[in-house]
Amino acid sequence: MIEDITSAGTKRKPLWVPSAEWKSRANVTRFIQFVNRLHGLSIEGYGDLHRWSVERIPDFWAAVWDFVEIRASRKYDEVCDLSRFPGANWFPGAKLNFAQNLLRFRDDHPAFIFRGERNKSASLTYGELYDSVARLAKELRSMGVAAGDRVAAYMPNLMETAVAMLATTSIGAVWASCGAELGAAAVIDRLGQIGPKVLFTVDGQLYKGKEIDLLPNVERIANEIPSIEKIVVTPYVKENPDISRLNKAVLLSDFMAEKASEIEFEQVGLDHPVYIMFSSGTTGKPKCMVQGPGVLVNQLKELIIHTDLKRSDRIFYITSPSWMMWNWLIGSLGAGASIVLYEGNPNYPDPGAMWRLAQDERITIFGCSASYLNFLKSSGVRPGKAFDLTSLRAMSQTGSPLSVEGFQYVYAEIKQDMHFNSISGGTDINGCFGIGTPIQPVYAGELQGPGLGMKIKAYDESGAPVTDKEGELVCEAPSPSMPLYFWNDPDFSRYKSAYFDLYPAVWRHGDWIIVHGDSGGITFLGRSDFTLKPSGVRIGPAEIYNVVESIEGIADSMAIGQDFGGEQRIILFVRMAEGFELSGELKDRINQSLRRLASPRHVPALIVSVPDIPYTFSMKKVESSVANIFNGRPVTNKDALNNPESLNFYEQLAQELRKS
Repeated sequence: MIEDITSAGTKRKPLWVPSAEWKSRANVTRFIQFVNRLHGLSIEGYGDLHRWSVERIPDFWAAVWDFVEIRASRKYDEVCDLSRFPGANWFPGAKLNFAQNLLRFRDDHPAFIFRGERNKSASLTYGELYDSVARLAKELRSMGVAAGDRVAAYMPNLMETAVAMLATTSIGAVWASCGAELGAAAVIDRLGQIGPKVLFTVDGQLYKGKEIDLLPNVERIANEIPSIEKIVVTPYVKENPDISRLNKAVLLSDFMAEKASEIEFEQVGLDHPVYIMFSSGTTGKPKCMVQGPGVLVNQLKELIIHTDLKRSDRIFYITSPSWMMWNWLIGSLGAGASIVLYEGNPNYPDPGAMWRLAQDERITIFGCSASYLNFLKSSGVRPGKAFDLTSLRAMSQTGSPLSVEGFQYVYAEIKQDMHFNSISGGTDINGCFGIGTPIQPVYAGELQGPGLGMKIKAYDESGAPVTDKEGELVCEAPSPSMPLYFWNDPDFSRYKSAYFDLYPAVWRHGDWIIVHGDSGGITFLGRSDFTLKPSGVRIGPAEIYNVVESIEGIADSMAIGQDFGGEQRIILFVRMAEGFELSGELKDRINQSLRRLASPRHVPALIVSVPDIPYTFSMKKVESSVANIFNGRPVTNKDALNNPESLNFYEQLAQELRKS
């Protein structure tokens, strides 16, 4: 281990330092050598590489295009006109196909390995995947689906979902998906805005061992979205589901063409829509963010260069088609890796389920959320002791900020010698602003640094860049994966309002961060539009969570601000681990820890034990909904929550407090 010095002068040690062997075999090392040869440079480490990537943005993205081997029928005329931000035009003149870049292999190497509850299993080789996509694309063309038409999914995390996406994008149509965990109203709020022509769906799903019939939801969705001309149903719970009550419905096996030798890949420009992604919808109707093939370039950068994905890898993420991490994961096909899909509750039938999967399928890159790791930690699960994880060489984590103790848990209880890659970005860019590489040390509580080509900084309230101090996450230059536009936003006004309302020509993402001057790492503190302001001082909620969730017995927590007596007071909600209770002594310990490790302003006015914490489907805490309840504001779009029933407790508690 090597020692480092913080800006305060205290020594600290990284949790993991890559060996010379790790560095020598990393894809990012090959990329550095590639860039040095191409431009006659002498870049040595990640810091130098990142500086070059944001100082010479066109040269950098041109190098990425060649390094990840983007396949195009016509190459671009230039990389980008950086003077237009927002509205940068990437790789004008280029013609390519999104799906063609993910289907560059047609051999017997596994493309997908599927596992689900009740031991459901299946697999597809790259050759079989190509054949399935060809047959489905042929049938979509036959029914009249053309470039620019929308095709949507209300599907679980199945191989069939990926096949449908690839078939859709292969013909130049636009893909949008909602996971099967969403309620009908949430799906209608999303898909109803974009008018899909085809809906891919299933008869039901399995969750915690129970069968959930989704056909009533599908019927309601079809009735309320008149643009749907065809419903394609994949049998998942039942072998022969009764779909007679669904007009225009057909089983997937009956819909796919019998034979199709070659895929006719529609060649489109980088300004052509590929994906429509939806915001969480917790503060209003979800935004419909239209993204083009630039997403492909950025995701392959993140997967191949940052994540170090190779063809021999088996990559896995606990995700759903509602979450952009599903799109990110499917991008792994571009590297020829094997993707392990899991559908169901990740803790069914026990908290070791995903680690048993990692052991049995020899997963090399394991991805999850901070909330999943916090659950394991609070439950005393020790995957490294219970399972053979010798194949595991990297973990990826996202969704919400992970505490220092969460990082320490990973290295203590899962595996010591591996790259832990905490990442953060957003649905908006279908990728990352902050990410790591296996040639950098890992420090507890920090993402290793900004992504290549991402000119990000922390701005203070005056709009000046700051280090070692809380600030707004901004990006001062465009990237290829930023949205082309919002659906039904012809004058670009909603797009500009979402990202450029505060700083002209600078993207404001809405995260509250600290950029560390000593390591270059980044600590995420939560959403900047939900910072707490006791006595007018801005506090990131994660500053409280990092302290509170390190205390034994506390499984999860949420802090909100409530207007009270002309000021804002902090209310802290804690979910206790099994076998623990919130005693007066524990409350005192929480307050003392916050006062000592954070500041007196971080100490809450009230601490309340709760049965559950509300989360979105992408595993982000939803402080805004609880804050609305306690400040007398309406809560909209409960269907956007993973566990909307959790709000019942808060509504009842708020009523009781108002009476007292």
